[in-house]
Amino acid sequence: MMLLKIRRVANRKGVINVSGAKNSALPIICASLISDGDIILENVPNIVDVTTLFSILRKLGYNVAFANNRAIIKRKKRTPYKILGEDVKKMRGSYYFMGALLSKRKKIMIANSGGCNLGNRPINYHLEGFKKMGAEIKEEKDITTIKAKELCPATITLPFPSVGATINLMLAAIKTKGITTINNSAKEPEIVDVANFLNSMGAKVFGAGTSSITINGVEKLTSSHYHIMPDRIEAGTYLILGAMLDGAEINGINGKYLYSLISLLRKSGFHIFASNNQITIDKEKSPNVINITIGPYPAFPTDLGQPLAVLATQIKGTSIIKETIFTNRYSHIKELNKMGAKINVVDNQVIIDGTTKLNNAHLKAYDLRGAASLVLAASLNENYSTIENIHPFLRGYEKPVEKLANFGIEAQLIRNEN
Repeated sequence: MMLLKIRRVANRKGVINVSGAKNSALPIICASLISDGDIILENVPNIVDVTTLFSILRKLGYNVAFANNRAIIKRKKRTPYKILGEDVKKMRGSYYFMGALLSKRKKIMIANSGGCNLGNRPINYHLEGFKKMGAEIKEEKDITTIKAKELCPATITLPFPSVGATINLMLAAIKTKGITTINNSAKEPEIVDVANFLNSMGAKVFGAGTSSITINGVEKLTSSHYHIMPDRIEAGTYLILGAMLDGAEINGINGKYLYSLISLLRKSGFHIFASNNQITIDKEKSPNVINITIGPYPAFPTDLGQPLAVLATQIKGTSIIKETIFTNRYSHIKELNKMGAKINVVDNQVIIDGTTKLNNAHLKAYDLRGAASLVLAASLNENYSTIENIHPFLRGYEKPVEKLANFGIEAQLIRNEN
């Protein structure tokens, strides 16, 4: 098990280049299996979840080369349909193999995926969509089997604009004869990125980024050389860190991807410049309180709610962050309160009373974005804090030690033998 030892050692404006988007890379890697040719992916983040997916691909017999954020995935004539290893259980994103292998083989047997415990996160929207396309589903204790003689085009209306379900159904539909429509689809930029990748292989996906996506099935998919979009959640995390410290310059991302965060920070009083390739933020001595409701895109992203709570501890007055997507996205609160924060949860509202000094402490991370919030909190103090179980953080943030150093923060990853 790894722990992170961290403290602030200098005051400086942080300057970083944004990595590739985790939430695009994972489904795109899985979708590579559907291609009838080789795939080259650029701007692939070197994070734990990506290396876990590549491990799964190699165990399926694929030749995968990964270096300098470029992945080359060689086509395989026949892909095994059983994915039952322990790697699948480590990450939720492995469920994208469902749609990919349904499209490729018309069947899949997969171990139930893991990932962060954020409360009720069923995949019933995915499975109900597959059923409407003619698939039969058998769920056992730890394994889900999905198969179909042929997938049929369908009109599927999602009860909630789920990112995972939208992508999985897109993957399943791209080689299905006829026209499949996904209504009430998720609109996140990563949905558009995945659709653009599929279309780069010859798929016919229309309407990505809107509430209705149409897929015209094709017979074959070609090779592709594709560049993954920047990670707006990583960029937003470091933008929040800059707001807490001495400012930030975030390079390699279009400000439109973080419109809701930028608007909120400007409303709070921060001066922000945003272009099509850079976002900068200056320090603000007396920002205004934060009041935001989290929701599906284009509303404020749930993945930034936990880091935002740390900024709120440094703002005078009472800030409120209302979580409407996940029922258990509060693992960071006990740990932040251990540092001196004054945070309460009432129903689904996180109520933060600031300004509070956050002291150094021995902390424990429980999920990816909760871990990010603890890293931000520990960055405020000149004395060392330690964060146990830092592994979730490494699942989503590339080169964090180097990037934190650019903000004047000393961070050390240490293997804990206990």
